Amino acid sequence: MTESELLRLVKSGENLRIEFKESHDKLPANLFETICAFLNTKGGFILLGISDKGKIIGVNKKEVAKLKKDIANLANNQQKLSPSIVLSVDEIEIEDKIVLVIKVPESSYVHKSNGDIFIRNQDGDYRVTYPPEIAKIVNRKQNYYSEQTVFPEIKFGDFRQDLIARAKQLIKLNNTAHHWQELDEKALLARAGFYRKAKNGNEGYTLAAILFFGTDDLIQSVLPAYKFEALLRRENVDRYDDRITVRTNLLDAYDLLMGFIEKHLNDPFYLEGNIRISLRSKIFRELVVNSIAHREYMHPAPAMIQIFSDTVEFSNPNNPIVFGKIDPEHFTPIAKNPTISKFLLQMGLVEEVGSGMRNVFKYLPYYSKGATAEFVDGELFKTIIKLGITSGKTVEKTVEKTVEKIISAMKNNSTVTINDLIEITGLTRRGIEWNLAKLKKEGKIKRIGPDKGGYWKVVEQEKE
Repeated sequence: MTESELLRLVKSGENLRIEFKESHDKLPANLFETICAFLNTKGGFILLGISDKGKIIGVNKKEVAKLKKDIANLANNQQKLSPSIVLSVDEIEIEDKIVLVIKVPESSYVHKSNGDIFIRNQDGDYRVTYPPEIAKIVNRKQNYYSEQTVFPEIKFGDFRQDLIARAKQLIKLNNTAHHWQELDEKALLARAGFYRKAKNGNEGYTLAAILFFGTDDLIQSVLPAYKFEALLRRENVDRYDDRITVRTNLLDAYDLLMGFIEKHLNDPFYLEGNIRISLRSKIFRELVVNSIAHREYMHPAPAMIQIFSDTVEFSNPNNPIVFGKIDPEHFTPIAKNPTISKFLLQMGLVEEVGSGMRNVFKYLPYYSKGATAEFVDGELFKTIIKLGITSGKTVEKTVEKTVEKIISAMKNNSTVTINDLIEITGLTRRGIEWNLAKLKKEGKIKRIGPDKGGYWKVVEQEKE
């Protein structure tokens, strides 16, 4: 969160999703009641160091590290918060004062603090004790989040262990001190929300767990219609110029869809300060992730990415809230699959709910002059990117330059590695692997010897 974003939150005042709390040397006594209420309602932001009247008073700078540690520890204390959850805390310096911003997601669970259920309304937090009200909360959450559907017949041994290990490694790379690293694989899945007890008493792994870690056959047996489609429609608009159909787990689905994006969309040079960043990644990575994180998987329609000559369209089955065009200035993002979204966040594949939309509007003008973006909420959630003057026709030139870089690197060093090529070209591993496979198929390069210990040979093409 930036200083300007914090100021906007303070200016908007306390409401359903924003709470001010004075906190100087220690955490407020009722902090976890508010966290519990946000989890049980629509999520939101808790600002520590802001008075009830919206005055910035800050927290004790010497106590910042301790306060953040206390929040993390107490969030995993079953007495303070049950079920526990990983909370994100931003440290913002403003007017020479430190404000701590606690981001609380909407949860698919009913949470308790000190044994009591709290929910949020415009007037603040209140304790829920009336059984019909509690039942209403439970029904709302269970009916809304199909990702939490329990499959008692699915056992831990049905999952691909390599995918669990891969997810754990991504979490470690994103946060070396993440407390989930101390857990074994079964405990990790339980802590991440992939194992739960349903309202009918059934207990087991969820649809979200199957989507992340299931074999392709298991996923298709549970969701026969599940698939992502990616199509290139620049020349042949009625059919397609290129296409992939993805019916695999969400980790591989992400890689395959990003590989398709990298293959067919250019990545113009851009510096943010003194650092080059990938505009293509900033814009399209999170649109791909949003399609994965927020689609309704029980719906039979596929999620689709279509690349035209001057337009890129994303569409995915959806549980609509706004019904119509979204005004980004007056829109509160909500996780449609909070367990999936949270796990993607822990692996570093997404920044936070709503970041995709913000990044599109922030970076699109630099990606393509005159480009526009439109988000439409309906049974199919649609994102429509209208490209400007740097349209798809520049992609072929970008691909040619990438190939030239790879060939040149191999000529200079026949033992060049994939990691070297990633650094040279700026592509992901999936993008490099796709280019190498294409060059080998075209007979332009050969691999001599094994993957380890071998080398590349550039095949010189005879001129006619």
